Amino acid sequence: MSQSSTETSQFDEFMQSLTETNRRLFESFVSGMQPAAQGDSSATLDQFMQGLIGNTQHLLGMQSSYYQQQMNLWAGLLGAQDKPNQTPTKGDRRFAAPEWGQYPLFEYIKQHYLLSAKWLNELVDGVPMDEPTREKVGFYTQHFIDAMSPANFALTNPEVIRLALDSKGESLAEGMRKLSEDMAKGHISLTDESKFVVGENLAITPGNVVFQSELFQLIQYTPTTEKVYERPLLFIPPAVNKYYLMDLQPENSMVRHFVAQGYTVFMVSWRSITPELGKLSWDDYVESGVIKAAEVVREIGRQDKINVLGFCIGGVLLATALAVMKARKLDWFESVTFMTSLIDHTDPGELRQFVDENLVCAREAKLLEGGVVSGKELARAFSMLRANDLIWNYVVNNYLKGRTPPPFDLLYWNNDSANLPLPMHTFFLRNMYLENNLAKPGAMQVCGVPVDVSEYDWPIYIFAAREDHIVPWQSAYRGTQLLGSKQLRFALGASGHIAGSINPVGPGKRNYWVNEAFPVNANDWLEGAESRPGSWWQDWDNWLIPKSGQMRAAPKKAGNAKHKVIEPAPGTYVKAKVGLD
Repeated sequence: MSQSSTETSQFDEFMQSLTETNRRLFESFVSGMQPAAQGDSSATLDQFMQGLIGNTQHLLGMQSSYYQQQMNLWAGLLGAQDKPNQTPTKGDRRFAAPEWGQYPLFEYIKQHYLLSAKWLNELVDGVPMDEPTREKVGFYTQHFIDAMSPANFALTNPEVIRLALDSKGESLAEGMRKLSEDMAKGHISLTDESKFVVGENLAITPGNVVFQSELFQLIQYTPTTEKVYERPLLFIPPAVNKYYLMDLQPENSMVRHFVAQGYTVFMVSWRSITPELGKLSWDDYVESGVIKAAEVVREIGRQDKINVLGFCIGGVLLATALAVMKARKLDWFESVTFMTSLIDHTDPGELRQFVDENLVCAREAKLLEGGVVSGKELARAFSMLRANDLIWNYVVNNYLKGRTPPPFDLLYWNNDSANLPLPMHTFFLRNMYLENNLAKPGAMQVCGVPVDVSEYDWPIYIFAAREDHIVPWQSAYRGTQLLGSKQLRFALGASGHIAGSINPVGPGKRNYWVNEAFPVNANDWLEGAESRPGSWWQDWDNWLIPKSGQMRAAPKKAGNAKHKVIEPAPGTYVKAKVGLD
């Protein structure tokens, strides 16, 4: 057999192998969608496959183009012609190391992956489907693509191989040790967790627990100024996360900053739910949580009215509690602030891909039994929204390279989740994510009271973050159109859900946008907005001052005769750890 015939035979074998690999890849993709998509995934998959089968011309064209590009890539590897040069998207650091370009084999592996990823996305884009199905299929397609990156596997990542050789295998051994430790903890370590201890170098703003129930502890922070504003300031954080995002280390503590501005700050510290509390409902969080906390703050502060801020889901709880308080004529708030929180859930971002009718119905069937929704389950869902940054980056760094990620307080907090009761969480999914009832006057009841946000006439401040993937800012802006208040202010910060909210005042601390007008369209608001340097905290502070009363001597001790100090901040509830689910 001639050399030319041999080369042709080898090339044919390679193409057959490539075809078989591609077939298995696609089968893995479509079969893997069903468990990932939860609930209504069968209907999603059926619609996708029907559209694919009914559009064979598109499929054949895509296949032909894909094979041609792969042949060109192979020919380029052999030097027969210029090879295709797919480039990663902006900000994709998986292939940034020089090894990916130094060795032809790994350059080929990278290019093969990028071409395959492009092919899969274009295939989905070309299949006739309704838009919700297209979004769901596209969402899980991208997660499959991210998971199959050659950077995620030891034998196809040249950085991992070089490090293993240089360390005589020690890097791989250390990686296995770290994998074993994380499996015991039930989560991927995003930071060096040995560097942080709640109450020692996180959540260390001085204060005291002045009230405690089965649901929450209430912290009153110690004044650092001789005089304070009359009206206290109550923070209501999300119940799924620990409150100390707002009190990380001194240099980035929102609590410490506003205490230093002369506010008497109180913080709700939600309890991580244990099985015996698994029947608690949304009404319980409103009645025995938000309303009770406000009552205690008023009593300790000796004020008829206080200012209140709700963060993320804490803001949704607050928004429903306002209806109950209004119906009961409990005029306890001078102003209300929503920080990265939604009133209108029409477009709640990619989180909606995790919620469907079947999932909620399955949970509703168990409501009488109660139960606990694991904080780790919820944390994984949030991480999947940025899988390359919050999952695969650490899989490679920790387990394949055997390295310890650097200490970062935000990422430590991100893994320190809390459990929720099943009835409370299911009510949230049904009424917000599935039916968007908070945006519909009278569509839902809380504590027996119909909720209508158009009746809310408190001065209201709304903050959103421009790159927020959990609470899209355009959706948060919809609150300006739904809330009835004539005293509204909307501020838009830079960065995302966390870094945009926790943005300490200081030089070079990003920027924010404000606009006194409220057109219907959010992008029209932004087009007319003024960009201001610095932190949005300054803008909120200026807005809050006129609503905080006169200055008076700072209290010498926390609590009062009725609500005595129970223990020093940060309290015990925040230190509870979620076990394996």
